[in-house]
Amino acid sequence: MKTLHTFIILFFASNSGISFSQSSYFPPTSGNTWDTLSPQSLGWCQQKIDAMYNYLENNNSKAFVLLKDGKIVLEKYFGSFDQNSTWYWASAGKTITSFMTGVAQQEGYLSISDTTSHYLGQGWTACTSELEEKITIRHQLTMTSGLDDGVPDNFCTLDTCLIYKADAGSRWAYHNGPYTLLDGVIENATGMSLNNYTTQKLKNPTGMTGLFYSIDYNHVFFSTARSMARFGLLILNQGNWNGTQLMTDQTYFNQMVTPSQPINHSYGYLWWLNGQSSFMMPGTQLTFPGYLTPAAPADMIAALGMNGQFIDIIPSQNMVWIRMGEAPNGGLVPYLLHNEIWDYLNDLTCAPLNVTNTSYEEISISPNPATEFITIHSVDAIHHVIICSSTGQVVQQENNIQNNSINIKSLDTGIYFVYTESINGKKVIKKLLKY
Repeated sequence: MKTLHTFIILFFASNSGISFSQSSYFPPTSGNTWDTLSPQSLGWCQQKIDAMYNYLENNNSKAFVLLKDGKIVLEKYFGSFDQNSTWYWASAGKTITSFMTGVAQQEGYLSISDTTSHYLGQGWTACTSELEEKITIRHQLTMTSGLDDGVPDNFCTLDTCLIYKADAGSRWAYHNGPYTLLDGVIENATGMSLNNYTTQKLKNPTGMTGLFYSIDYNHVFFSTARSMARFGLLILNQGNWNGTQLMTDQTYFNQMVTPSQPINHSYGYLWWLNGQSSFMMPGTQLTFPGYLTPAAPADMIAALGMNGQFIDIIPSQNMVWIRMGEAPNGGLVPYLLHNEIWDYLNDLTCAPLNVTNTSYEEISISPNPATEFITIHSVDAIHHVIICSSTGQVVQQENNIQNNSINIKSLDTGIYFVYTESINGKKVIKKLLKY
């Protein structure tokens, strides 16, 4: 059953900024002590919690931790994974690099307006010197370097792989190579290895454990689930850990967790943002209407990584949750999994809210599941439809649909997102199962 909160976020997709609140509890920086809060005190039903755990287990999860007011409400491990097991963050670890860039700036080692070549040297790309000098640290943080993300290896950091596509700042594209080179910027600016600098400025003050490891071109952070939750708690509290302000540059922090450029509104400094009017996804230049995660609160910010490594931070609920594990399907970043976890979280209360005049029922798809055709039922005529795979790839587009009927015979069996826009501008996202 959809809650009132879900109804609100689906149909009032506007966000005037993120307001962070202070958490009342921080776990000690050593040992395994961590205060808990009972789910029952929040009005959550054990039966529904068990249903969510079953869903997580069936979708290749290894760990799930949820904090409220800094205290652990839910903590579950699956299979042989336990509290001391380590796992990779994948691209969710980009947010650590973002945080450490801000720390390096506040300590005077760099400015994000500096050119990248100031720290990596001239010729770090295959661009001309003039074009290369236009690329700044900020462009690396915002995925707007202008370098071609369509090269054979998107992760490659060699100069021969970093080819001009557009002027820096004029194009958003999820490009791992320029991002990874931020690590070299930090190291050359501070004179310390990334692991040493992170240990000194982030891990020791918060009790986090873990390390960056070099894997091919990538630098991948590995840690326990609780360390991942500690980082989320730090961000929830605007870079403050139990009274110690680790991120003193609040201008940088605010920029980090709000839209960083006008192209992809749902992207900050390597953080994903909910509650925006539109979003882009890795691997495509299309802009999709609506929220990145429709079932999540508008003020959610998230670290999203390959195979479903998630850190979700919700200031309005003083909540953090993390998921570690494998992908439930072949998608690199399973956005559908992320949204469906929120569906379970929204339904944990024992007494669901009674919602009247729920306009989300004004648009529906039938049959669903479907095999050959679907019909979109709407009180308004549908002007435009985009169908995307669970990994965000556009697989079909339709305009001015006759009788609101769409032929889906060419789609493979699987789960899809259906984005609809009516003639009056109403934009809705629905899930479709194709048999």
